[in-house]
Amino acid sequence: MIVVWNLMLYLITTNIINRMDISSLLQGPMGQQMINGVVNQLGIENDQAKMAISAAVPFLLTALNKNASSGDAQNIANALERDHDGSILDNLGGFLSGGNFADGANILSHVLGGKQPQVENAIGKSSGLNGAQIAQILAMIAPIVMGYLGKEKKQNGLDAGGLSGLLGGLVGGVQQTNQREMSTIERLLDRDGDGSAIDDAMDLLGGFFKK
Repeated sequence: MIVVWNLMLYLITTNIINRMDISSLLQGPMGQQMINGVVNQLGIENDQAKMAISAAVPFLLTALNKNASSGDAQNIANALERDHDGSILDNLGGFLSGGNFADGANILSHVLGGKQPQVENAIGKSSGLNGAQIAQILAMIAPIVMGYLGKEKKQNGLDAGGLSGLLGGLVGGVQQTNQREMSTIERLLDRDGDGSAIDDAMDLLGGFFKK
């Protein structure tokens, strides 16, 4: 079982997020919509899309959590309130088929910064996709992740502190069951990188896909 499914199980047992919400996002109709949207936009295999999405979500959540814990929680909360209220989830098919993912590219520049090429290479080498394809997938997925967080923030009345707690719980749940894997993601996001971090991430993502 890949790391995203472990995340789902953790959230269910700890009641951090409503069961139906997380199930529909990751493995229900909404999850399939994401896979279908990526397949249709890029013309790739279904399994490749699933692998890339399943790796992209932990990378994005970990990066957001690191940013929040480093003092950026209020800025993230403001961005969610201003631009990501969760309404994207109401017409996910329309968003994924629309072809305009400029907002996602902007999110990635803020969330991943200079680490984006390393993340793209790590996911791409494991899924068999090139950097440009992974960049597009990340740009498609980033607004959905932000929309999901924005919906949780709005429904639960979370302030910046509450949002930090939510992100910490999301990442912390994965760390408890996948400690080596998540620590490797964090090292990749932390380091300037001379290639060795990419090798570590390759092992990490290979581990994801065997679960």
